[in-house]
Amino acid sequence: HFQLAEQFFCIYFSYEWIFRFLAFQKKLNSLKDPWFVFDSLLVAMMAFETWVMSIAILLSDSGNGGIGGPGILRIARLLRLSRMARMVRLMRAMPELLILIKGMMSALRSVFFTLGLLLSIIYVFAIAFTQLCMDTPCGLIFKN
Repeated sequence: HFQLAEQFFCIYFSYEWIFRFLAFQKKLNSLKDPWFVFDSLLVAMMAFETWVMSIAILLSDSGNGGIGGPGILRIARLLRLSRMARMVRLMRAMPELLILIKGMMSALRSVFFTLGLLLSIIYVFAIAFTQLCMDTPCGLIFKN
């Protein structure tokens, strides 16, 4: 399931990058936009890790003397570690972002219990309305 989600996100972000690139009238202007260049690097690294590394790992597992199993896995771990390092660097550059993330994490428990309460209220009212509408014209319309 993880591989499927990773493939989906890689395809989605690649399509987003392609459409953003095609939106530039002059394609060289894309190099002047720092956010587009940053997104290009992220998409390239994600595509490399998702598709190229997967193919390399499959070739190394084929048993015909491919690239070499343990070495390629170390490279994959280093790539994932570099993604984590980018997040740490981003957190150090913008401490406000870290404060926002901590606030969202502390509010997560309250949001979860509120969602549970709302779902239980909807469930109780669904049962009540089903019972109240049983032999009425409303119940006959919505019988299915």
